[in-house]
Amino acid sequence: MVKKVKLVFCGGGTGGHIMPIVSIARELKRLNTENNLELHYIGPKDKVSFEILWSENIKTHPIFSGKIRRYFSFLNIIDILFGIPFGFLQSFFILLLMNAGLVFSKGGTGSVVVSYAAKYLDIPVFLHESDVAPGLSNRKVSKWAKKIFISFPMTDFFDAKKTMFVGNPIRKELLKGDNNKAVQMFNLTSGNPVILIIGGSQGAKALNEFILLSLNNLLKKYEIIHVVGPQNYGRISIQVKFVTDPSLEKYYHVYGSLNENQMKHAYKVSSLIVSRAGSSSIFEIAASRKPSILIPLPTAAFDHQSKNAYQYAKTGAAIVMEQDNLTENLFMQEIRILIAKSQEINQKASTFEKPDAAEKIAKEILNYLSGQIKS
Repeated sequence: MVKKVKLVFCGGGTGGHIMPIVSIARELKRLNTENNLELHYIGPKDKVSFEILWSENIKTHPIFSGKIRRYFSFLNIIDILFGIPFGFLQSFFILLLMNAGLVFSKGGTGSVVVSYAAKYLDIPVFLHESDVAPGLSNRKVSKWAKKIFISFPMTDFFDAKKTMFVGNPIRKELLKGDNNKAVQMFNLTSGNPVILIIGGSQGAKALNEFILLSLNNLLKKYEIIHVVGPQNYGRISIQVKFVTDPSLEKYYHVYGSLNENQMKHAYKVSSLIVSRAGSSSIFEIAASRKPSILIPLPTAAFDHQSKNAYQYAKTGAAIVMEQDNLTENLFMQEIRILIAKSQEINQKASTFEKPDAAEKIAKEILNYLSGQIKS
């Protein structure tokens, strides 16, 4: 019987944590041909995230995860006294009974208690930081992490001796879209350039509202695939009927979210992408080599979305528009300029993309675990 070495992922549970884990897991399975590695995930239960992990054959272990908020809240007291200690104990006994060989932290609230438990059990921890400005979780865990993978070369805070610049892992499958399939899938008219607008894994209320206000002028020149977030889909679907010229409705395609198959075709058919500035989104856009307008979330911790966006914009492949400065005329002007420079932007984006990030991380994990796997 083949001995299975157990690798444990942990993270905050959002798309920005789960999708890179999926990317790494796929590369581990591809590279580890002897099938002697067992993949697990410990973190706060999220139905959508757990379904994605299950589909990748990653065993899930839900825990209660407290949170330290950066503002006054009585929930902080509850989480400090009960939530975080309970989550730590859950993680401790899961790891102890599992006899894990390595913990890989993707950051976020749910990763801290798991990483602390690993520390006390003397289980090595690797971590990956998505952003230019690391969050509190990874700042804490980095103090005892064996290896730190970073997405941006100018990442703040970490000990340079432990860091390895790899980029942010993306699913290679997202680069295999097809224009003809996209036309059929999204019922496109095959006329005007297509703009893909993405609010992030949780959607983006302010961005969605701005698009609705500008919608008629946009649809006169462009066709739009608009991902509004699952919780916003019902409201936006109703609102759009009141604000859109009936003759232009066929050029607007609204979705709560896109699955992987839909997303790869949307990236392929788009002439321009409008997005928040989470690291996963930026690296997927760079790999698609499409012009983009990045609109950072103003309330992001440590202003990390703005820092991410401006790092990428230095390549010339994107422009950054701050949410408070959005105006319809400027937005339309930037779209026109960027689409006209598509060929030039293709080359600039290629200098930033890191499609092999997941593979590099997987190789480092397997190399570290090689002694346990062979013994």
